Formats: sequence, structure tokens, C-alpha cells
Amino acid sequence: MSRVFFPAIVEKGNSGYGVFFPDLPGCTSAGGTVQQAARNAEEALRGHLRLMIEDGDPVPVPSELDAVEQDPDVVEAARVLVPAEVPSSKVIRLNITLPEDLVEQMDLYAQTQGLSRSGLIAEAARRMIGAGGAAGGPRRHRQ
Repeated sequence: MSRVFFPAIVEKGNSGYGVFFPDLPGCTSAGGTVQQAARNAEEALRGHLRLMIEDGDPVPVPSELDAVEQDPDVVEAARVLVPAEVPSSKVIRLNITLPEDLVEQMDLYAQTQGLSRSGLIAEAARRMIGAGGAAGGPRRHRQ
């Protein structure tokens, strides 16, 4: 994992503050105060990047904060750098075979957790590996 910092713009709204990321259209957050909005932006960024990675979308290189142009239609309250951990390894596409009923169950469960199918499989693999995996975790052998 590598730590990167994405520029975010905090803008004054009617009842608080909104946050958007110029490098990541659709990634937004909000808060009642500038500080709260900036803190919430970190969680929004983490979730947005996770979904991009799960979907196989490339994560852009963050712009320099000073290079982000000011939008005359935005009432800026602050500009902040929001940290995020980005996997340093490349995402690869796999072709796997699973029973249809299992895939249906996986999809239903993933939806309740706000995950994609790939995200669910990746999380399950991380948990298995973290629980011992090849070093002594649960194993099944064909007979």
C-alpha cells in the first residue's frame, strides 16, 4: 500500500459544508463544520477508492493542491489534502467457476454489505489469509 493525498475542496452550503474531490467526480462528503466535513471526507475517499479498485477502475494520480483551479461558482471555505491508502499492486481480472446458487447467495450478501461481488470475494480471501490461510488456517482437500 502506498499513502497518497487527494486535494479536496470544502464549500459553504446552506446548513453546513460540502466536500468534493476535483480528481474524483462523484466522491463527495459533508459536515456541520469545516473540521467535521474534512474528517468525513477521509471516509468518503476511502470508500470511493475501494469501489474503484474493486471495479477495476484505475486510481488517478492526485493533483497538486496548488494546481487545482478555483471554480468561480463555488464558495470555498477551505482546501485540504485528504490521505488515503492505495494498493501498490495491480488489480487483475479472474475467471472462476462457482455453483450458481452460491453466486446468488454471494450477490445478495454483497448487496447488503455495500460490496460488489469482487469486493466480497477479496474480503473473504483477506479474512481467510489473515486467519491463518496457508500458515495453518482452514483447509479442504479433495478426496
